[in-house]
Amino acid sequence: MDKVPKKKKILIVDDDAFLSKLYFKKFVEEGFEVFTALDGDKGIEIAKKSYPDLIMLDIQLPGIGGYEVLMELKKNAVTNSIPVIILSNFFQKEDVQKFLKAGVKDYLIKSHFMPDEVVKKAKKILASKNQ
Repeated sequence: MDKVPKKKKILIVDDDAFLSKLYFKKFVEEGFEVFTALDGDKGIEIAKKSYPDLIMLDIQLPGIGGYEVLMELKKNAVTNSIPVIILSNFFQKEDVQKFLKAGVKDYLIKSHFMPDEVVKKAKKILASKNQ
């Protein structure tokens, strides 16, 4: 009997409820299991419980910001190997460099990418993780 492939899990951490729902819907349509968090603390909590295959992380969040979330994920043995894509409208060059040095897989500017393109980037990163 063939084993059914496990759905890849995506965690979206973004305080923009409209965009979160939009990305949620897009990833679900593409066959992913999707979790969402509207703030950094909840994002960390969900990441530790659900161990997603990929995290889409905004920088500007209520409470702790995206960089603090990333640092918390990187220092935790359970979550430190989960690839993270920054998905933000905040794009000063120094910040992009800071996040890339901290180990994010990509830094996407929300206003420059359609949801389909974001899903495509996520799939590409997940494919490279599995090789």
